[in-house]
Amino acid sequence: MGSWLRYRWSRLTLFLAIMGPGIITGNVDNDANGIATYSVAGAEFGYGLLWTLFFSTVTLALVQEMVARMGAVTGKGLADLIRERFRVRLTVLVMSILVLANWANTVGDFAGVAGSMEIFGVSRYLTVPLAALLVGVLVVRGSYRVVERVFLGATLIYVTYIVSAVLADPPWGQVLRATVTPAFRFEARYLALVVGLVGTTVAPWMQFYQQAAVVDKGIGEKDYAYARLDTYLGVISLNAVAFFIVVACGATLFVHGVRIQDAKDAAVALAPLAGQYASTLFAIGLLNAAVFSVAIIPLSTAYTVCEAFGWEAGLDRTVREAPIFVGLYTGMIVLSALVILVPGIPLIPVMLLSQVLNGILLPFVLIFIVLLINDRQVMGEYRNSKTLNVVSGLTILVIMVLTSLLLWTSVATL
Repeated sequence: MGSWLRYRWSRLTLFLAIMGPGIITGNVDNDANGIATYSVAGAEFGYGLLWTLFFSTVTLALVQEMVARMGAVTGKGLADLIRERFRVRLTVLVMSILVLANWANTVGDFAGVAGSMEIFGVSRYLTVPLAALLVGVLVVRGSYRVVERVFLGATLIYVTYIVSAVLADPPWGQVLRATVTPAFRFEARYLALVVGLVGTTVAPWMQFYQQAAVVDKGIGEKDYAYARLDTYLGVISLNAVAFFIVVACGATLFVHGVRIQDAKDAAVALAPLAGQYASTLFAIGLLNAAVFSVAIIPLSTAYTVCEAFGWEAGLDRTVREAPIFVGLYTGMIVLSALVILVPGIPLIPVMLLSQVLNGILLPFVLIFIVLLINDRQVMGEYRNSKTLNVVSGLTILVIMVLTSLLLWTSVATL
C-alpha cells in the first residue's frame, strides 16, 4: 500500500511540474472579446446556445493536442517547423497577418481592462497604463517559472463566473437539457452567434503559443502523456467558464429582455437582477481575463515571430540575449494601450479586424498542423493514426466553414 501511494504521489508531483502550457493557453482564450460573445449569447438566446460548447470542447482538444505533441516530440515551435517545412515567403506572410491579428486582439483586451474598471469609477487613463506597466515588467523581468505561476494563479479567478451563475439562481434542470439537446434556428442573429461561439474558439495564436510554451518548459517525449492531460484540462476549463457566463446572462438578462453590446454592459446589468455581488464578481472576472490576455497574446506573438526567423526567444533570456523578443513584446503592449487612450476612437472596427485576420489565417495554420503531424521525418512514430486523421480532417473542415462564415459576417459589418 505504501509503495502504491508513493507511486501515485510521484506521478502527481510530475504532472504538477509539467502542468501549465495547456491550462494557461485554454484560459487565455476566454479573453475580453470571448466573454463579450458568451454574454451576448446568453442575453439574447438564454440557454439556447449551450449545446455548441460541446463541439467547441472536442474541436479545440483535437487541435491543441496535436501542437502539444509536436512540441514535445520535436523540441521545436510551430513557427520554426513551418519555416523549415514550407517556403520563407509564405512564413513571412503568415507572420505578418498573425502580428496584425494579435495586435487587434490585444487592443480589444485593453478595452476590457478599461471597461471593467470604469464600472468601479476608475478612469482608463490610470488603469490602462498601469496594466501595461505591470504585465510588461512581469514578463520582461521575470523568469519562466515565476511568470507561469502568476498566470496559473490568474486562472483561479475565473471561478468568479461560476459564483455569478450560482447567484443568478438558474433552473438547472432546464440548463442541463439545453446543454445536451442541439436546437438549431435559421435566424441570422442566431447563426452569427453559433459561428462566433465555435468559430472563434480556435484562434491561431493559441497553437503557436502552446507549442512554444511546451518547448520553452523543456517537456519531452517521455512526459507527453502529462502534457496531453494538461491540454485537455485547459480546454475543459475554457468551455466551463463559457458555460457559466452564458448561464449567468441567460438566467438574468434574457429573462428580463435586457440587450447588451459587450461584457461591461453585462456586468452592470447584473446588479439589479442578480445582486451587487454577482455584478462585482462578473466585473472582476472580466478584468482578470483582460489583463491575462494582454500579457499572453503579445507574448505568443513575440515567441512566434522569433521562432519563425531563428531569433533568440524565451522568458529566461535577458534583453541583451533576446532584444527582438523583448522588443516585440513591449512594442505590442505599448501600441495596443495607446489606441485605448485615444479619445473617441471607435473600438468595434478594431475588434472586428482581429476576427477578419484570424479568419484569414486559421485555415493556413490548421493545414500546416495536419501536414506536419503526419510527416514521418518530423514526428516518427508519433504521427496521427488514420482514425485520428479522419476525425481531425472532418473537424477542421467544420472549423474552416464556420470561420469562413465568421469572416464573411465580420467583413460585412466593417
